Amino acid sequence: MSEPVASPWKNGHSTPFVELDRADWAALAPTTMLPLRETEIVQLRGLGEPLDLSEVTDVYLPLSRLLNLYAAGARQLHRATSDFLGERAQRTPFVIGVAGSVAVGKSTIARLLRELLARWEDTPRVELVTTDGFLFPNAELARRGLMDRKGFPESYDRRALLRFVSAVKSGATEVRAPFYSHLSYNIVPDAQIVVRQPDILIVEGLNVLQPPGPGHGLAVSDLFDFTVFVDARTQDIARWYEERFLKLQRGAFTNPKSYFHRFSTLTEAEARHRSRTIWTEINEPNLVQNIRPTKSRATLVLRKDSNHAVSKVLLRKV
Repeated sequence: MSEPVASPWKNGHSTPFVELDRADWAALAPTTMLPLRETEIVQLRGLGEPLDLSEVTDVYLPLSRLLNLYAAGARQLHRATSDFLGERAQRTPFVIGVAGSVAVGKSTIARLLRELLARWEDTPRVELVTTDGFLFPNAELARRGLMDRKGFPESYDRRALLRFVSAVKSGATEVRAPFYSHLSYNIVPDAQIVVRQPDILIVEGLNVLQPPGPGHGLAVSDLFDFTVFVDARTQDIARWYEERFLKLQRGAFTNPKSYFHRFSTLTEAEARHRSRTIWTEINEPNLVQNIRPTKSRATLVLRKDSNHAVSKVLLRKV
């Protein structure tokens, strides 16, 4: 399945976004200095993602500047509101959500933003949490018949995720999140990620922009101050997923402790067939049914071309 690259909000209607070509976007922060060395950028790359110096300079440096402005504005508004209410202003973390399909590169973008934002003087403490830690354990997924729907909205403990972000947002001294291992493909018992009053919290995951479910008055996306959706053609994401699967099959899957170790002995043809089956039966339906429909709820959309490079940036104006 594929779709045109034209904006889905332009079908005869006004769009809530201003759309900028890469060159125009890059020109918005011409004096902002890149705080990362090329070796650091290489270390941040995801598997099979050609992230380079020009991509960071053109796309993510201006984005970090914009996020810095948004965070400063949020702090000023919070202080003004506290003054109005006659309360003592308490610093509240600025929360960013990063959403997108499997294999689209959102994890790399979240890691990169963490490093860039931590270089700004007024936001030195930046924490990153992925929603993988809020997946139900495999035993519970199996009990609910959801092992083949891992990554779909119903496979997450959304109440626990909402409680976690609410606690961080309210300024709690210490908040703990479950730890997910991609090696064991499961939640690790008694292992936790500890978040201690960050200046910025980045929450990255497939479905972080989901609206409230039936009977729920609040969604985790309601607690975000800024949201980023990473977008690309379905056919390109499918190819990236297949390429990544083959790299993992020759790499991480060879570890006997890997949940996917059974795939390590497949021939290349068998591995390609298996990856396409997983994509067609699980990842593509999740993208089409749940992930892509939330794109219009984002503050900013990064649109990637077939080479993984961002070609356009859409920023919400209303």
